[in-house]
Amino acid sequence: MSEYKSLFEVREASYEDIPDILSITKEAFLKYTELAGIENTPALYETYEDVKKDIDNKIVLVAFSDGIPVGSVRVEIFDDNTAYLSRFGVKVTSQNNGIGKSIMNLVDRIMRKKGVTKISLHTGSKVTSLIRFYYGRGFYIDSTDKSKGYIRALLIKEYN
Repeated sequence: MSEYKSLFEVREASYEDIPDILSITKEAFLKYTELAGIENTPALYETYEDVKKDIDNKIVLVAFSDGIPVGSVRVEIFDDNTAYLSRFGVKVTSQNNGIGKSIMNLVDRIMRKKGVTKISLHTGSKVTSLIRFYYGRGFYIDSTDKSKGYIRALLIKEYN
């Protein structure tokens, strides 16, 4: 047996992961507000109960690097076989090393297994690194709006 093992693990979150998820989300979304040029976002004010409710009602994944929690995402699946991805974040010190891709790869596998035909998300259209990341994962920009006070892009990925 080799002494080497995978650096990343992505799994469904449990209640024990909530403090780490809150920390990851706050750090990632503080950086997001800076990059998007906005003052704040509801993600910065989530509570333990908010995350617990999402674990109960959505697919919540958490990623680990060498056993340390470094990323998370939430996906809600709707009755029409579509889904909405939210609160995707990776700790700043762990970005650009494959963790985000690992999380999204598991999201894709789960969506296909559950028969989801289309997943969507919103992100700041001026955050080039995120737009580039999502394009690399097969998303495209469907539309933009300013309903939150800045230009947000609605990105969609179709599964077929």
